[in-house]
Amino acid sequence: MVLTQWSNGRRPTLEDVAHRSGVSKSTVSRVINGEPRVRAEVADRVREVIADLGYVPNHAARQLVTRRNNAVAVVATQPQDRLFIDPFFDRHLRGIRKELVAHGVQPVLLFLEDPDDYPRVADFLGGGHVDGALLFSVRADDPLPAMIRRLGLPAVFGGRPLLREGEPVPAHVYVDADNRGGAREAVRHLLSLGRERIATITGPYDQEASAVDRLDGYRDVLFDASPELIEKSDYTQQGGAEAMAALLERRPDLDAVFAASDLMASGALRVLRERGRRVPDDVAVVGFDDLAPIAESTDPPLTTVHQDIEGMGRLMARLLCEGARVPSVVTPTRLVLRGSA
Repeated sequence: MVLTQWSNGRRPTLEDVAHRSGVSKSTVSRVINGEPRVRAEVADRVREVIADLGYVPNHAARQLVTRRNNAVAVVATQPQDRLFIDPFFDRHLRGIRKELVAHGVQPVLLFLEDPDDYPRVADFLGGGHVDGALLFSVRADDPLPAMIRRLGLPAVFGGRPLLREGEPVPAHVYVDADNRGGAREAVRHLLSLGRERIATITGPYDQEASAVDRLDGYRDVLFDASPELIEKSDYTQQGGAEAMAALLERRPDLDAVFAASDLMASGALRVLRERGRRVPDDVAVVGFDDLAPIAESTDPPLTTVHQDIEGMGRLMARLLCEGARVPSVVTPTRLVLRGSA
């Protein structure tokens, strides 16, 4: 298609597109804004004319009319240095970016590392710079959900928010994996291998709902498990190593471990190897997340519970962009068998 050359050098306008397409300016606007109330053949003709003329919408004027910024805040309550080396967050962010790009929306990354950051982020979120927010790593005592409610900003949580006692259930949508069901499947698999003393390394269950759900899944199957077989950690590799050492001190007879993340499982594998425990002969190990760079590079490769992390990121962004009104979306998990169990 040949781009029209304008003899006077001016830019093509909305009126030019409407005239060439044989439709009204309001119809052209609806096509540009992606509204559904336009017949497919008409929308295709308008897009063809837009490409032919080289028309570029005036986004400043469009924002005044639609009151939209085509920008979404991605808010993480974690230190930057930890997040950018965390493969879980990287996968989530990759999915979010792909979906936002498909909707013509720009992500704006914001960090909340200490209490002094909250006023700054609140001013930005309340200043009309973004159309909504995607929220990550929200802890039980985090003021962020209440702040979002006060601002009236559309939001989607990454993971089920962990509520404090007496706190009202937030109206915001959340997207999470079936953490409890995945944990049950992991422990049942270990039982099917004939393991009898199955320990677990949990996440910080006083802070994050995923840790609570995975511990509950473990207890659903092993409801009478000894407290000596349960060790709380922090979803890091070093935390997993320290938790594994503590478990071996208390229960040197353990023969299986369910670690609530692949990072913690990789730390546990390192300690088991250092202590001369063969995996899976002496101790079987199952992780959670199925982060391939970790699970496929451990020695032996890690059996783990798979969750579609990138897909959850895309779903979060899609629900926000499309204004979905659902209380929550829980995505399925499945066990991926490798050499550690």
